[in-house]
Amino acid sequence: MLAIVPLCFGQAKLAEKSVGNETAIIDSEKAAWEAYKNKNADAFKRLMATEYHGVYAEGIQTLETEVADMAKAELQEYSLADLKVVFPDPDVAVITYKATTKGTFNGQNRSGTYNSGSVYVKRGEKWLGVFHTEIKAP
Repeated sequence: MLAIVPLCFGQAKLAEKSVGNETAIIDSEKAAWEAYKNKNADAFKRLMATEYHGVYAEGIQTLETEVADMAKAELQEYSLADLKVVFPDPDVAVITYKATTKGTFNGQNRSGTYNSGSVYVKRGEKWLGVFHTEIKAP
């Protein structure tokens, strides 16, 4: 019985850490959307790793091409729902959610609901985005 007690306390500390990290991931994802909406390239770059990639129907983006496309986007409003975060490794987080948007890209309407996902890695004490994808929900 005494051998189990330290294990239980260790699990409780791990659960506390996961909750804090989960909040950090959700906050980072929301901040990335807000930076993109406001065309704040510097804020967006601070949230992403240099090796960031985005995968979309139109193609694969690097951090630089993603930032360059901000000029072509008019994201008027957005909301994120059903956010779920999992940690396949202590330094890797995967977030999935539905994003509902109103806006245009290159003058074409891109409003709708999208199934979205991002991957974050922990570098030091900071979580950075390395991958994002989204596909329009049926």
